[in-house]
Amino acid sequence: MSIKLPSFFTLDKNTLCFSKKHVKCVIVFMWCSTSCFGQGGNNLDAQTLDPAISTQPALVKQLIIPGLLTGTALLINNSSFERDLQPKINKGLSTNIDDYTRFAPIAGMYLADGLGIPSKNHWFDQTKNAAFSLVITQLITTGLKVNIDKDRPNGANNEALPSGHTSLAFASATVFYEEFKETKPLLAYSGYVFALSTAYLRMAKNKHWLSDVILGSAVGIAVTKLVYHLDHLFAWNPFVKSEKLVVFPNFGNGTTGLSLAFRF
Repeated sequence: MSIKLPSFFTLDKNTLCFSKKHVKCVIVFMWCSTSCFGQGGNNLDAQTLDPAISTQPALVKQLIIPGLLTGTALLINNSSFERDLQPKINKGLSTNIDDYTRFAPIAGMYLADGLGIPSKNHWFDQTKNAAFSLVITQLITTGLKVNIDKDRPNGANNEALPSGHTSLAFASATVFYEEFKETKPLLAYSGYVFALSTAYLRMAKNKHWLSDVILGSAVGIAVTKLVYHLDHLFAWNPFVKSEKLVVFPNFGNGTTGLSLAFRF
């Protein structure tokens, strides 16, 4: 059984089986995001607690790109196009640099703070938003992996869809974008270079298919957009008056971490 589509790929029975069985997982994720996002904004607008809240973009606008990415991932999943593309991208790489590029935008954010580049939030609020975004993204990604049960191209296991490295990379890049989009627009987009590089490396290492990294990017972006829309609900910051206290990324001796420092 097959459905005729444009010549570059065929939607076969395996793809249809995925759509019927697993698309619900993705729809539930998007619906929950929409509901929480919309209700949070509407309730606060009604109470007029903060005039700035009413000017925030609508949820539908925020989720256009993640929605399109999700639709694309579902469309090409298990397609002949995806299967034919994988051998062309697979380079048999064994590097682990993708373990670091997924978090590079977060490190870049703290580095920019240390250099005095203006951002949207105080470093403590940045840290909260990054932590919420990464943890929620990881939880959702893991849940989808378990329920979708798709084999990796290298046959290692059945946890291919979505790509965890890619979802975290795009969550990190979106945190970076949200922090600097108003003060340094060009700099803000640079985080996505690392995210795209991570996605490519996952395929070049034969760990993931194209639909895996596309859906991973959708999850990372959508979750982070939600976190930033609702960040006023957890606005506690004990360091708000400590402007000279900054955070720096710390690399060395095979470890990665953060360091606190006073700026004079």
